Amino acid sequence: MASADRLTSLITVKRLAALTAAALLLTNCSSTPPRSLVTPPPTVVVKPPLPVTPAPMQGPLRGVWLATVSRLDWPPIASVNARPEQRIRLQQQALIAKLDKLKGLGINAVFFQVKPDGTALWPSEILPWSDMLTGQIGEDPGYDPLQFMLDEAHRRGMKVHAWFNPYRVSTNVRPSTTAELNRTLSQQPASVFVLHRDWIRISGERYVLDPGIPEARDWITSIVAEVVSRYNVDGVQFDDYFYADSPGSMLNDSQTFSRYGQGFASKADWRRHNTQQLIEQVSRTIKQLKPGVEFGVSPAGVWRNLSHDAAGSDTRGAAAYDESFADTRRWVQSGLLDYIAPQIYWPFSRKAASYGVLANWWAEVVKPTRTRLYIGVALYKVGEASKVEPDWTLGNGVPELKKQLDMNESQPQIDGTILFRENYLNLPQTQSAVNYLRDRWGSGK
Repeated sequence: MASADRLTSLITVKRLAALTAAALLLTNCSSTPPRSLVTPPPTVVVKPPLPVTPAPMQGPLRGVWLATVSRLDWPPIASVNARPEQRIRLQQQALIAKLDKLKGLGINAVFFQVKPDGTALWPSEILPWSDMLTGQIGEDPGYDPLQFMLDEAHRRGMKVHAWFNPYRVSTNVRPSTTAELNRTLSQQPASVFVLHRDWIRISGERYVLDPGIPEARDWITSIVAEVVSRYNVDGVQFDDYFYADSPGSMLNDSQTFSRYGQGFASKADWRRHNTQQLIEQVSRTIKQLKPGVEFGVSPAGVWRNLSHDAAGSDTRGAAAYDESFADTRRWVQSGLLDYIAPQIYWPFSRKAASYGVLANWWAEVVKPTRTRLYIGVALYKVGEASKVEPDWTLGNGVPELKKQLDMNESQPQIDGTILFRENYLNLPQTQSAVNYLRDRWGSGK
């Protein structure tokens, strides 16, 4: 029985991958940093791959990220071990309460994490059900959380962007996690961990997909295609986890590089090419399926530092280009994104990565393009004591938050703000900021 289910799952995945392929046819910084071989000159602006661009929101976007990984924002941990009927009621009531609060604060867009790892928060033919809902990978929660979110948010006039973590398979590599992933072999669908074990690597103490394997990128694209084709989502967003090495847990992709990296001057350039390929095919697939669905990425706030690239920002932070192998500026210039939402999680006074410096840098990047700019703001730092960033506690963090929102709403190239993340709206240290947001953004304003 297990082998038969596995075969059925393989056929399903291959069929969806074939459909995606058809859609595609239609359409730590080193002392000697690499030269910017992949990035085009700053003056080059390429038109979008397709002429159809979704209409911008009426007024600025005021968004929030709602994370489901590790149940950070939702669902409530207490709901997981409840009886099925009670669990459904608790999870749906909690989501309704959050949306009501967000609506009262003037939030008009929710970035809902539908793929926190190698599992799904909708009835997928490719991914097993998320254990975030029931405690067990593959267990049907008894309702469709993505559809429920869409219905409730749209009823309140709020947009919903489906937020995907593209490459993460698990949040840890503990023996118990490995065993749980292996047990999905008898499920329909099974985890990619058992269906395509040759795609799996360890990086950052997590199981991840190897971004250098073309079939793995096609598989990710097929997952996005499934959501876009089946659901009335307003947008799709990838977060900043492309390549996610950590000093003690580096991604071992040497064999993949040997197989696919011919013609590249360095592994770094090849890795950036792999990330570029994923963004290009996902962008084109979304536009072929539903041109009105927005596609965006929320990368690290620093593209490259000026010390490493003349086109970079006057900062000294971890750079997406060199750390995550994501040439985010190029994606904007090439018209692959409807919006970009850099995570600028520092105050104005932080010399290594000033909010004002980075927000202005990104504003200049998007200025000659059709890509909208939303800024990710560090709600999670508001009210938290910090020796290097004391601004977050001065006046309970409200003056710093006000400065950032003032800039976002006065700089013509900035189209909105996204707060990271939802549950921080409910914590004691942010309540002064929450009251400020309600006064500034609240209903009727």
